[in-house]
Amino acid sequence: MVINYLALAVPFFLFFIWLEYYVAQKRGKSYFKFNSSIANINVGIAERLIDMFAAGGFYFFYDYLHKNFAIFDIQPSILLWIGLLLATDFLWYWYHRFGHEINLFWGFHVVHHTSEEFNYTAATRITIFQAVVRTSFWSILPIIGFPAEMITTILLVHGLYPFFTHTRLIGKLGLLEYIIVTPSHHRVHHASNEEYLDKNYGDMFIIWDKLFGTYAEEKEEPTYGLTKQLDSYSFLWQHFHFLVEIAYAARAKKGIWNKLKVIFGKPSDFDPEMRAQAEKKFLAVRKVQAHTNKFRYYVIAQIAVTVTVLFFLLLFEHYVPSFLQVMIALFILITLINCGAILDQRRWVFYLEFARASLVVIATFYYFPSPTLIGMSILLLIVGLAYFSSLQKQYLTFIYGKRKVFK
Repeated sequence: MVINYLALAVPFFLFFIWLEYYVAQKRGKSYFKFNSSIANINVGIAERLIDMFAAGGFYFFYDYLHKNFAIFDIQPSILLWIGLLLATDFLWYWYHRFGHEINLFWGFHVVHHTSEEFNYTAATRITIFQAVVRTSFWSILPIIGFPAEMITTILLVHGLYPFFTHTRLIGKLGLLEYIIVTPSHHRVHHASNEEYLDKNYGDMFIIWDKLFGTYAEEKEEPTYGLTKQLDSYSFLWQHFHFLVEIAYAARAKKGIWNKLKVIFGKPSDFDPEMRAQAEKKFLAVRKVQAHTNKFRYYVIAQIAVTVTVLFFLLLFEHYVPSFLQVMIALFILITLINCGAILDQRRWVFYLEFARASLVVIATFYYFPSPTLIGMSILLLIVGLAYFSSLQKQYLTFIYGKRKVFK
């Protein structure tokens, strides 16, 4: 049996998230907030899911560059493995720094910094957009002559280490503070305090920050998140809000050159009023105010099912037909959008339930094209449309509580 052992990353990371939560509770520390932690995990689930489709493409991209453009024919050795690790981390530093200093790249990277808490759930906030941008930086490695096998192996190690720097439970680590990136260093990087902004870009080694003048020591308690907090747990808005803001700002400028200056300018120079304009357009005022915590239980149930499905999908991906993979992936993505919308207490979550049901129906028809099933589905659709308003009220009441809040 051929299984994907990388699927074990899902329970691996979940275990350490639980362990950190358990230790924090034992120490009486409130390092986890329900809405924020769920929003963080949602982003992480999406990254793991999309990576299933994209990871192979990254490998073949490196392999193509190596076979066609490699300057040297590098063979694995201990020194070259170490050299590749250092080169990877050096390129990461500049990718990461540009991600904070160029608006377009910040639009992709800001998702990682949206969390107002700093724990292992925040470490999961990686998007496929970031992976694509990073790949463009790391593409120099196969051109130098490093084989794709070496690069992907190093990237696995390089991607694992920073997960453990996203914690408040570990203090300063003595002599290691001078060499590697520690939780203390990375707490500074995630802080919105004025003196901590745009500092400590390193991923594994802090030497680059000290060399290029972007190092800051943790001296006072950091405040985490953005300088202007997002105030939304929406899966979609957390991914795209700054790109929307860039679009609004660029549209307001006249001339190609001025538009390009917005797109490739610095976030520190970006007009903060763009956030308000974008929110007015895309974030309607909440029309629901939950009177109970039932919606939290519903979100937890959805996340538990989603993580379980994701794990087995990744584990047995070689045995799951492509069509079913796509259907499951769409189902999971809609579920993540649904959970974020519920955390924001939106009324339109009911439409997402129809979308999920439609995917189930389509997949069922694909594998079991029975006239009886088609007839039953059409009948259910007619009944659903006929009683749409009533069903919506009952559904929202089930999630958010008392019906009078919908008036």
